[in-house]
Amino acid sequence: MPPSQQQQQDRQAQRRLAVLRHAEEVTGNVSLTCRYYGISRNCFYKWQRRCQDEGIEGLRDRSSAPHHSPNATAADIVNKIVYLRQNYHFGPMKIQMNTCRCRPIPSPDGRAAAAP
Repeated sequence: MPPSQQQQQDRQAQRRLAVLRHAEEVTGNVSLTCRYYGISRNCFYKWQRRCQDEGIEGLRDRSSAPHHSPNATAADIVNKIVYLRQNYHFGPMKIQMNTCRCRPIPSPDGRAAAAP
């Protein structure tokens, strides 16, 4: 049975803690420790800062997903595209023609995009 996501994160946090301890107790040299473990010094110092601020929980992986996407397509337009794709089997050109004809899609600067 494969380890759970929680167990994997715990192992990774323990490994990162071991890297930090190795630099403190064994070598006393961050550069040598980083070279030995194959990580960058920037990564080492990031882990060190997180460990000091948050403890072992700070050494776990974090999400790399963006907090917000200002240029994301509106939900109603996405729903319409999915509907046309699933029900009518339209390709990208027909979907573009259909969405521009029924409702002009605004460009990022706020103006309506010209029909092709």
